[in-house]
Amino acid sequence: MALTKMPPTEKIHEAYSAIADGRVVIEGNSAKVFSSDHTKTYTVQWEDEVYSSNDSASYWQGYPGYPIIAVLMIQGRLSFHATMAEHFKGINWKKLNAKYKANYAAAVSVILEELQQKGIDCTVIQDKIEKVYGELKELDIKTKRSSTRPPQPLEAARQSE
Repeated sequence: MALTKMPPTEKIHEAYSAIADGRVVIEGNSAKVFSSDHTKTYTVQWEDEVYSSNDSASYWQGYPGYPIIAVLMIQGRLSFHATMAEHFKGINWKKLNAKYKANYAAAVSVILEELQQKGIDCTVIQDKIEKVYGELKELDIKTKRSSTRPPQPLEAARQSE
């Protein structure tokens, strides 16, 4: 059974960033994935072919968010290109996605424009992203809503104590 709802392709770029930044820590059948601004920690869990995560995309939208995609890459179930990942290091996706009002394509477009200005062939990057997206479409997994709600940012959590 393939996924019933696919994420925007831009979530793959975010997964690359999470891995490149070392923000994914796997322990047994779960992983902690830290947000790009380090204010949230998401939990990804899996058993057999069923994955869940408490990131907003996975929890509210019903498609695998970047934490699940990053875990699948680390597990070797999706392609991962370490050299390409270097291009996505240190990106504050939270800030970028807020600036572009969750228009993920616009946010990625800005990043790719910057890379192109540095002489990076973005056609190769996009081809690899599309390959991963195709693999995700064909992957025989299921996602379900986590039993844990998405975390509040650390700052908001501190203020409510």
